[in-house]
Amino acid sequence: MKKDLDRLMREAQIEAIFIVGAAQHNAAMVYFTGRAHVSQAELIKRVGKEPVLYYASAMEREEAARTGLRTQSIEVYQPKRLLEQAQGDAILARALRYQRMLEEQGIHQGRIAVYGMSDAGLAYSVFSTLVRLMPEIEIIPEADHSLLGQARVTKDEKELQEIRRMGEITVEIVGLTADFLSSHLVKDGLLIKKDGDPLRIGDVKRQINLWLAERGAENPHGTVFALGRDAGIPHSSGDDRMALELGKTLVFDLFPCQEQGGYYYDFTRTWCLGYAPDEVQALYEDVKKAYHKVVEALSVNEKCSTYQKLVCDFFEACGHPTVQSNPTTEEGYVHSLGHGVGLQIHERPWFGANASEKDLLEVGSVFTIEPGLYYPSRGMGVRLEDTYYVDANGSIQPFVSFPMELVLPIKGS
Repeated sequence: MKKDLDRLMREAQIEAIFIVGAAQHNAAMVYFTGRAHVSQAELIKRVGKEPVLYYASAMEREEAARTGLRTQSIEVYQPKRLLEQAQGDAILARALRYQRMLEEQGIHQGRIAVYGMSDAGLAYSVFSTLVRLMPEIEIIPEADHSLLGQARVTKDEKELQEIRRMGEITVEIVGLTADFLSSHLVKDGLLIKKDGDPLRIGDVKRQINLWLAERGAENPHGTVFALGRDAGIPHSSGDDRMALELGKTLVFDLFPCQEQGGYYYDFTRTWCLGYAPDEVQALYEDVKKAYHKVVEALSVNEKCSTYQKLVCDFFEACGHPTVQSNPTTEEGYVHSLGHGVGLQIHERPWFGANASEKDLLEVGSVFTIEPGLYYPSRGMGVRLEDTYYVDANGSIQPFVSFPMELVLPIKGS
């Protein structure tokens, strides 16, 4: 949690956190600012001190102030004069400004963890120049130091409420999608629109995006709405041109966030429209049993990797290949059991091959449980997913509930 940040900084010997980029769709910045309409900014958080937000445009001064942070316009550093001093070198001019910002906060040496969203070449050039100007500092890029990642593993009550609201929006839209599909007529095994044309995957995705927008949410990574063989490839988003056909597995994975890049939710159901063939029903039952087996075993402070092993052992006992015995398998169980959810759709704690001893189900953790089985060679795939959290009493709960039924009845079938 954010309250742990100074302790984590001291333990890692980090003098300051330096974040660049906008305050939208920029997880590190949003963690401090909320979803403010600040299009270009920097934030410096010195260990033991409150963060300072530096905004670039006076037009956004009130938006910056709404963050509740101490704010500072970069105009006080006279960017034009710095550019003249740098003889027109924009990289050097920005590095000079960063130097003054750090020095004003009493930072002349030490390790600085850098985060945010910026053009990679620009960021590399500016921070490389900054180190030449300030040889006593060491830049620690986020990729090498997961300080904020550690703090964000656990959420406070306000964050949990934000995620719960996104969960409520998500299942509402899943329900609307189910009703929308069920309301269609059928012709030659395909869902048909009022004009007689087949209902296609792209039609459904556009409707989902409209429903999200109406509820103050958005879908920056798109929706997985994958039918048949595509359902057998876990991250296939589905072919927008494909007509919706009865009796094929339809993996519906919806992972929206608050508008402007706030908190995410993650949810998956697998449906068969109208009816389910026997082999699909059998596959579905194996996934559903694995899901419930894991959920019944969940325990606070347990290692996440324990549950990955549990589900691999279960699936292998059912005769399915898994990544435990064959890490390169493309059929059977091919991914990890879950992941953390927050300001990014995938964050710690990890459950799969990248999990460490630190990846635990701690109080405040938010994570998915999503077993799946995939057989593209047989034209089918199944995944079930819900997002869980550990409450203050150590109880592990789903944020919201939604039925787990394979067959979605269709009016005209």
